Formats: sequence, C-alpha cells, structure tokens
Amino acid sequence: MAAYAYTAINADGLELIGEVHAPTADAAREQLRVRGLLAELLNELPASGEESVRTAFKKVKSKSLQVFSRQFATMVAAGLNIVTALTILEQQTDDQYLATVLGEVRADVEGGSLLSEALARHPKVFSRLYISMVEAGEAAGILDQVLDRVAIQIEKEANLKRRVKGALIYPTLVVCFALLILTAMLLFIIPIFEKLYKELGGNLPMLTQVMIDASVLMRTRWYIIFPALALSIFSFFRWKSSEHGRRNWDRFKLKVPMKIGDVVLKVTMARFARTLSTLVAAGVDIIKALEITGTTAGNWVVENALVGVREQVHAGVPIAQPLIEHPVFPPMVGQMVKIGEETGELDAMLGKIADFYEEEVDASIAALTSIIEPIMIILVGAMVGTIILSMYLPMFKLVTLVK
Repeated sequence: MAAYAYTAINADGLELIGEVHAPTADAAREQLRVRGLLAELLNELPASGEESVRTAFKKVKSKSLQVFSRQFATMVAAGLNIVTALTILEQQTDDQYLATVLGEVRADVEGGSLLSEALARHPKVFSRLYISMVEAGEAAGILDQVLDRVAIQIEKEANLKRRVKGALIYPTLVVCFALLILTAMLLFIIPIFEKLYKELGGNLPMLTQVMIDASVLMRTRWYIIFPALALSIFSFFRWKSSEHGRRNWDRFKLKVPMKIGDVVLKVTMARFARTLSTLVAAGVDIIKALEITGTTAGNWVVENALVGVREQVHAGVPIAQPLIEHPVFPPMVGQMVKIGEETGELDAMLGKIADFYEEEVDASIAALTSIIEPIMIILVGAMVGTIILSMYLPMFKLVTLVK
C-alpha cells in the first residue's frame, strides 16, 4: 500500500496537509472524501522498507504503547468499532509521534486494510510480536483479549528492562568516576611531581617513570588518544551489531564470571517464556510463535537454539524434547514445558516459568550488586593508591639516602 502526501480542503474551507495510505491515488482521494476532505494535491511518497527519514529519531515509549493497548482493548470490548476507537485514542494520547502513527493506522483501516496490516506499516512502533498477536486476535474474534495480553506483555518487558538497567547504574557511575579521577591526576597532579623530580635529577623508580610517561603522553598526544578511544568504542558497537560480532558477544555474555552470565541467561529465559506464553495464549500457530520468540529472545545463542526447536516441532516432535536436549535451556524449563504440553496448559506453564525467572533475576541482581559494590570500591582505591604511591616512591628513596 502506497503513501500519499495530500493538500485538501475541509467543509469549513480550511486547507489541511497530511499523509494518507491507499493502494491507488483514486482510493486515496476516496478516503479523503469519506473523511469530508476535498483533495487539491496528491503526491505519492517514495517507497521504503522502513519508516521514513522523518521518524528516524522518534520513538514511542513503552508506557505510551501499553496505555494505548489497554485503552484500545477496553473500547473494543465495549463495542466500539476500530476506526472510532483509533480516532478517540489519536486525539487523547500525549505522545505526538504515537498520535501521528495512529492517524495513519486509522486512515489505512478506513481504506479497507486489516488492523494487523495497518500496524505492520509501522515496524518501528509495533513489533512482530504485537502484529502477530493482533492478527491472531482478528482471526479468532478476540481482539480485545489479545490487546489486553499485549499490554501485560509490554508491562512485564518494561519492568524486566528497568530492573537490569537499575542494576547497571551503580557500576557505570563508579567506572565513569574512576576514569575522571585517573584523567585528572594524569593531567594536573602528576605534572607537579614531574617538575619537582626533574629539578632534583637522578633516576626515578620504574613505577614513577611509567606514570610520568603516561601523563606526558596524555598531555602531548591528547588529540590522538581521545579520538582513538572514541573510534575504539564506535568500532566495538559496530562489531557487536554485525552478525559475526553479535554471535561472539552473546556467547561471551553467557560465560562472564561472577554470576553475570547466569543473570544474562535468566533474563533471556524470562523473555523467552513470557513471549511464547503470550503468543500461545493468543492462539498464534506454534511454529510461528517459536519463530517470533526466537527473533525477540535477545540473545543469539537462544535464538539459534530455537531455530532447531522449531524444525523438530515442525517434524512432529513435542516442544519439550528439544528444549530438554539443548544445553542452553535449564532442565526446569524443559520439564515444565513437558508438563504444560501433557496437561494442555502450555501457556499457563510458560507464564509460571517467566514469573520464576523474573523473580530469580531480582534475587541474582541483588546478590550481584552486593558483590560488585565492594569490588568496585577496592579497584578505585587501588588505582588511586597506585598513582599516589608512584609519586611518593622517590621521596621515600630520598629519605632513606639521607639517613
């Protein structure tokens, strides 16, 4: 379906500018006519697989999407048609970008598109999970229930991300503070001692000489060091976003010591179980549900494992068997999925797995934080202490010689 930029006149004679989606220009004019607008100019916009450049730096908050889904579900359950519900939500949302998107979705639905098709035109706002669930809800006639489940899914995902981000705040601040202290000492403190020792003459201890050389390098080659550091960080993120880099980085994350790898795995298991539970409960085909769950798992190792699971399930194997056999899935996951299949309550059992791992993430993060805090303090103290010791070593040597 193409997008058209229009200039139109409304019933009051006012000129309006906007965007409408329709299969043809004539269909676009008819859409505008139904909305009480007379099209003056209608220009087809360039086709794109992604949303246009104007939305490149725009983003809908998960909270806004959650509220929209919940309100949309309530309106549909109350008997309002989709176009009316979208019109109301478009007018009352505080998120301007979401309002614009809802206006385009409403226009597409008015033009004859299914709601899932209209949402699929905005992959930056509505994920594959969201679109697939809406598609299943439309097919089964339970759109209100599906939208309510989507809202719960968004809320759970947001809470999980908030916990992980909250755990990373303290170590990130400590590392940044330590780097600032190191930079300040190299640029401002060490030069004072360097001048003093130069006047005294003589050979300096190795540690002192290393620190002075590092200070001189930073002061005289800062225009090389800082750009090189920025380039290194950029290169790392570029490598991590590549297919090869992502595979290796995701493997590495699962093997990080100090229980960090365990936390990463628990977060991934919670997301996997929650997503699959939501899709199964919405009536999405199990093969498609496993495919979507794989793409949203957040870790390449689990995604790759789910590709194999999906292939075996497609061949007629129960879901639990490949989960039990694959080493990346904890034994409890496979056993509980097996019970869910046998009792016909797979979605409920997956929900319990997600609840369990979300609680485990909270406990693991609390334990990890209690370990990381003293380690970070010791490392910062050791760094500052090493620099101070290196500067005072020549003085200790001088006192010994005087004696």
